[in-house]
Amino acid sequence: MEIRQLENFIVVCKELHFTRAAEIIGIAQPTLSQQIRALENELDVPLFDRVGKKIMLTQAGALLLEYSIKMVNHLENAQDAIAEFRSGQRGTLVVSLLPSDLDYRITKLLVDFHAEFPKVKLKMISSIDVLKQVLENEVDIGIELTSTPDERLVQIPLSREEYVLVVSKDHMWADRESISISDLQHIQTVMYPEGFTGRNLIDNWCRKYGFTLDPIMETASATSIIRLVKANIGGTIQPYALIEAMNEPSLHCIRIADDAPFRSFEIVYRADRFLGHAAQAFIRQTIDYFS
Repeated sequence: MEIRQLENFIVVCKELHFTRAAEIIGIAQPTLSQQIRALENELDVPLFDRVGKKIMLTQAGALLLEYSIKMVNHLENAQDAIAEFRSGQRGTLVVSLLPSDLDYRITKLLVDFHAEFPKVKLKMISSIDVLKQVLENEVDIGIELTSTPDERLVQIPLSREEYVLVVSKDHMWADRESISISDLQHIQTVMYPEGFTGRNLIDNWCRKYGFTLDPIMETASATSIIRLVKANIGGTIQPYALIEAMNEPSLHCIRIADDAPFRSFEIVYRADRFLGHAAQAFIRQTIDYFS
């Protein structure tokens, strides 16, 4: 049993189609089928049930998949550890985080990290699927809203931030310091589309009070939302710390009285993932930065 066989087996499990898996791997389909048959012969159990052109994992196949993923991950961790040892703190660190915070909040964090690790390539990815990317080993570290505890992850709390209504200085409510929850039903808003993390958080909070937002405009870009608010198209509901970081004198923040929505952050990574010295330093710097 070879690592390459197990890697190819994992691809077949994901695709459940030998031809598609062979195309992804870059080998001929008969060669891939032969590799799988060799695994089945070695283990003396069928790994797939074949029904016409369709295949399904057997119980033995599902068990092998679980351990194959662990073995491949351990090998990658070993390679990463050796690469860091040989390179003298070179390499690449990939971090995923929410779009708005990548746009406006973390420049100082990136500058400080580069000053300490100038040879490390830092790749920041804007995403609404941070946890998925972490769990699927697409990124090394994620910065995400606090999620349900997961034994596969290390989850470190960062901060809690209150949401506020944000309007232009020219808005008719720009003289207000606070509003009631019911007031939000009567203001035109500009928001992220449904499905975005921040929008879902606000929608769920509004439903507790028996209403939903009906934005006049929706955009996936934090920059566009802020520009539309500055143009007085409508207000938006965003974390106060995010707006404060923008330092935009043309914006006015209005607190939501009584029970304002809030978000809590955490930094996450797979519990079984190797994290080198640079990655561990990035985590420490991020904790300090958000606190």
